[in-house]
Amino acid sequence: MGNAAALAALAGALGLLVGSFLNVVSLRLPRRMEHEWRAQCAELTGTEPPEEAPPGLVWDRSRCPHCGHGITALENIPLVSYLALRGRCSACGGRISAQYPAVEALTGILSAWVVWHFGATAAAVGGLLFAWTLIGMSVIDIREQLLPDSMTLPLLWIGLLLNLHGTFASLPDAVFGAVAGYLSLWIVYHAFRLLTGKEGMGYGDFKLLAALGAWLGWQLLPVVILFASLVGVIAGVGMILLLGRDRQLPIPFGPYLAAAGFLAMLYGHPVMDAYLRFSGLSG
Repeated sequence: MGNAAALAALAGALGLLVGSFLNVVSLRLPRRMEHEWRAQCAELTGTEPPEEAPPGLVWDRSRCPHCGHGITALENIPLVSYLALRGRCSACGGRISAQYPAVEALTGILSAWVVWHFGATAAAVGGLLFAWTLIGMSVIDIREQLLPDSMTLPLLWIGLLLNLHGTFASLPDAVFGAVAGYLSLWIVYHAFRLLTGKEGMGYGDFKLLAALGAWLGWQLLPVVILFASLVGVIAGVGMILLLGRDRQLPIPFGPYLAAAGFLAMLYGHPVMDAYLRFSGLSG
């Protein structure tokens, strides 16, 4: 028990560092994607290319969005720096977004949770990568209503590779999970568009559910969709009633799929087994 707690604490500390990096990714990746799209359009149309590319994801130094102050190493310690600075820039006093400590804390907690659940196993390593990618995509989707292919597609292929040896599901179940995950939301999307003339979700959601199927297998897709729908309904109603959110504003579905996928990775099989026993379908 002591070793498990120490390992989980170590994973939590690592998660804080990864969470800091995920903040950078969530802010810079969409800007770099937009710059690349504009550059491609300029090349095709023969117009002026866009200005200098935004900062890279790894090497370029973080700066205050208000005054451009370069963030020092001591000002970039996960959680600690935010608390020490009282949520404000040391140079101009501008407020630092609460996203930074929130993502760092969430990544640390989920990392510790994964390692506590799986122990020192290959599944724990895969689970960490799974959780980190889901957090990064969720933040981007909340901010931009975008699920980048550069994150969803590698997640899908990594899931299939991990399941070559049945880490989370057998390879056939993972392949069928990827196909079923994509097609299920693809069918819902087109049926909704035919009935209402509106688009209820984006193609990124299809790819994310395909990735979840590749990791977890087709059997857990009903659990994922059930969890995502429940979390989505609760969060959506809460935002409308408590925060006064406009009902006409679109709500990104990616974070709910991500939360459901994480929970299904840890507890999907017990939930499915309990349902089958309750319904009398289990042998």
